[in-house]
Amino acid sequence: MTTAHGAMMDQVYRHQRHIYNLSRRYFLFGRDRLIASLKPPPGGHVLEVGCGTARNLILAARLYPDTVCYGVDVSRRMLETARASVERAGLAERIFLGEGDAADFDPQRLFGRTAFDRIYFSYSLSMIPPWPGALDRGASLLAPSGRLHVVDFGQQERLPRWFRGILFGWLDRFHVAPRAELEQALSELAKRRGADLTFTRLYRGYACSAELAA
Repeated sequence: MTTAHGAMMDQVYRHQRHIYNLSRRYFLFGRDRLIASLKPPPGGHVLEVGCGTARNLILAARLYPDTVCYGVDVSRRMLETARASVERAGLAERIFLGEGDAADFDPQRLFGRTAFDRIYFSYSLSMIPPWPGALDRGASLLAPSGRLHVVDFGQQERLPRWFRGILFGWLDRFHVAPRAELEQALSELAKRRGADLTFTRLYRGYACSAELAA
């Protein structure tokens, strides 16, 4: 059943999904860096929360050919594009997609699994209203010795104020809200779960990257 947020995302990406990969390469920095850092174990299982067009999943599946990849997204329209992309890439036997809300999706129902070796959020937390719940849900699905990875917009700390104003204003048009409290939320999550956290600001604060190790 489509949620209110899912319906909104369907509307936002009704047409954008067709040019999403081409346009986002110019400002979603750090995605490939995240994928290169995943390094799942042989035969591992990798989950992307908010998988969009499956661009990242296809890259991960090619980089780690002995893994199985999964993606969940709230937008049916984006999933339509994702499934078509996975088919074209010849990876339908190694990439599985499902519709669900990031904060309460059921991986057993969607994929027949309850734990994953690597889980990541790539520029999706800034579009998920209950983003702290999504982080908590992701962490709860980590397998022993699993890791949760995040890359998203930062607060532009070392960039000009005018740049921050223009960027944030433009992002707001697409219901994107960089999370100023992300580091604090991840620190509290790591403490609750007895996990180690690494948090890095990238590109003068344009983006931030995090890794939580269970």
